[in-house]
Amino acid sequence: MRLNSLKPAAGAKSAPHRVGRGIGSGWGKTAGRGHKGQKSRAGGFHKVGFEGGQMPLHRRLPKRGFTSLSRRFVEAVRLSELQKLGAEEIDLMVLKQAGVISILAIDARVIRSGEISRKVSVRGIGVTKGAKAAIEAAGGSVAVAVVKKAAGKKEARLAARRKAREAAIAAVEHKSAEPKSAPPVKKAPKPATDAAPKKAAKPAAK
Repeated sequence: MRLNSLKPAAGAKSAPHRVGRGIGSGWGKTAGRGHKGQKSRAGGFHKVGFEGGQMPLHRRLPKRGFTSLSRRFVEAVRLSELQKLGAEEIDLMVLKQAGVISILAIDARVIRSGEISRKVSVRGIGVTKGAKAAIEAAGGSVAVAVVKKAAGKKEARLAARRKAREAAIAAVEHKSAEPKSAPPVKKAPKPATDAAPKKAAKPAAK
C-alpha cells in the first residue's frame, strides 16, 4: 500500500450536481432553489435554528444537568483489580503499566467492588469512602494528592486586602503593648494674692 494509491471505495463518492446548466439537466433555471424567498436570493442566509424571529426550540427547552468534558478520561478501579496487582505502592502510572486503566486516563477512582486482603498503599488517585475503609482494614493506607488551585486576580486581590488588614491589626496591638509614659506632675497652685496693693490710709485732717 502506498499513500499515492489510496482512493475512496467504489460508489462511496458521487459527483456534485452541476446546477444552472440548462433545464435539460433538471438543475437549470432556478438551480434547485425554487422561485421566491430568502433562500432563493444571492446571499440569502439565516443561522442554524433560526425560526423567523420567534424563540427557537433550543432556547425554549429547559436545560438539565452538566456534561463534563474530562469525565471520559477518569476511570474506575475495583478493589479486586488492586488485589491482583503485585505492587505494594499503587499510583496512576502503575495502573497504566499494568493495563488496568487506559493510557489516555488523566485520573482514576478506586471504588468498593470486590474484596482486598493484602496491604497496599494508594497514592495520588481518588478513593471512595467505602474503598478507603476496606483498604485500611486490610492494613493499607490511602494518600490523596491535594491539587492547589491557581490564584486568580480576585483571589490575589482578596489576599492582598487580608494581608493589609492583618498588618494594621498587628500595628495596633504593638502600639497598645508599649509601656505608657508617666503623666506630667502638676505644679502646686500659687497662693491667691490681692490683685492690687491697698494704698495707705491718709491721716485725718485736724
